Amino acid sequence: MDIMKIAVLAVSGVLLALILKQTKPEYSIFLSMAVCIFIFLMLLSKLGTVLGYVGQLEAFIHIDAVYLDTILKMLGITYVTQFASDICKDAGYGAVAGQIELFARVSILFLGFPVLMALVETIGEVL
Repeated sequence: MDIMKIAVLAVSGVLLALILKQTKPEYSIFLSMAVCIFIFLMLLSKLGTVLGYVGQLEAFIHIDAVYLDTILKMLGITYVTQFASDICKDAGYGAVAGQIELFARVSILFLGFPVLMALVETIGEVL
């Protein structure tokens, strides 16, 4: 079970970072970042499986690939944003984290507009 590995890694990393914070605070931030990056890389290793399932889903329900691609891009933006924002907050740069989150919200809004326009066109055709 990968979640057990991740949980043990995370708790161990946090405990080590707490110990290091007392003597070398700059190293504790680097350790925290390293643990986060490792967990993120493990998440990326699972992405191939998810993309396979998305392909199967697309074949079953015959959805236009543009919509599924948009959803996957939005999902990717949220994951990367959460990762980067948490790292910045952990390092004490909350303002930078806030700007990252704002940029992500606007990016998702721009990605969603073509889908919204297609929905409005479909409703217009029905009416």
